[in-house]
Amino acid sequence: MSEDVYKQMCEAMAKRGGLYPGVDIPEFYPMVEALFTPEEATVNNVMPKGRFTVEAIAKELNANVTNIGKILETMADKGLCFSFVKEGTRFYAAARFVPGIMEFQFMRGTTTAKDKVLAKLIYDYKLAVDTLRGPMEIKYPAARVLTVDEWITPGNVVHTYQEVSKYIDQFDTISVSTCFCRQEAKLVDENNQCDSPNEVCMQFNDGAKFIIERNMGRQIDKDEAREILKIASDAGLVHVADNKQKVDFLCNCCSCHCMVLKPALAQSKPGLALYSGFQPLFDVETCEYCDICVDICPADALSTNRDTVPSLNLDQCFGCGVCACHCPSEAIRMENRPDVADTPVDRREMMAEIMKAYS
Repeated sequence: MSEDVYKQMCEAMAKRGGLYPGVDIPEFYPMVEALFTPEEATVNNVMPKGRFTVEAIAKELNANVTNIGKILETMADKGLCFSFVKEGTRFYAAARFVPGIMEFQFMRGTTTAKDKVLAKLIYDYKLAVDTLRGPMEIKYPAARVLTVDEWITPGNVVHTYQEVSKYIDQFDTISVSTCFCRQEAKLVDENNQCDSPNEVCMQFNDGAKFIIERNMGRQIDKDEAREILKIASDAGLVHVADNKQKVDFLCNCCSCHCMVLKPALAQSKPGLALYSGFQPLFDVETCEYCDICVDICPADALSTNRDTVPSLNLDQCFGCGVCACHCPSEAIRMENRPDVADTPVDRREMMAEIMKAYS
């Protein structure tokens, strides 16, 4: 019976899609058995698209409403589905593996024996899927980079670090959690760590409420959110959000672990797979040729050019502004990059662009 329900789960998760959908390979089954009890898998497999109530799932399974409610609450606590309240009614929604379930497992930052086992199972599955399908071509970015506004040349306009700070004021609820990419890597191999700050991933409004309610992160105020952005910037991390004008999350990413940066860097032209809409502009008179920008660039887009400013490989450049932030002589400013697409207005428009690019 349990073997059948996990087989059905593979099919259900394949239909659900995402970066790592259900794939019928040996690594799938130990992973999902560690994540889901058979009862939870049964509930997962009948979840419809969009939001739903306990009563809807109970009716679908011809089961007791109270029992199904307990299962759904446990699943939400474990990060196996979404849960939220609208107009006084508790709703749930199905989650993909990525984005979704896999990240939720490591956002608490815990390092228990169970965490380590689960991290290895998830790592093995992702590696097996990556090996099976081969290199992925990013035809349209689902994420975008936010450039640090302090270094933008006057007259340029884009969603930037400071603009994020400004529309942080618009969010009623903000949460912060552990970087799940770096946490998963550390759980799999304790030596696989970088010096980057870890509690730097932020969520906003409904997403933040879910993270806070399920103890995957903690609520922060606007001042602390801005301070976290500053800490991440000082650490040379790249500010990454969803590729739409009003973001739902903001990650602060290193190139050695981030599941957004690493696939972008594997592309033939990383700067077209992930970008901010900006590029660095060097002041020849001010530059001291120290090469700090060359060393710190997360995309390896800069190279030493002897007695003049560094050379820029625009195909490699994310336009993140890390070089400008760390230039001791303030010789770098960011200017508009003309060859990138406009940011979609909302999720609907973003998904339409992605579907069009891959059709």
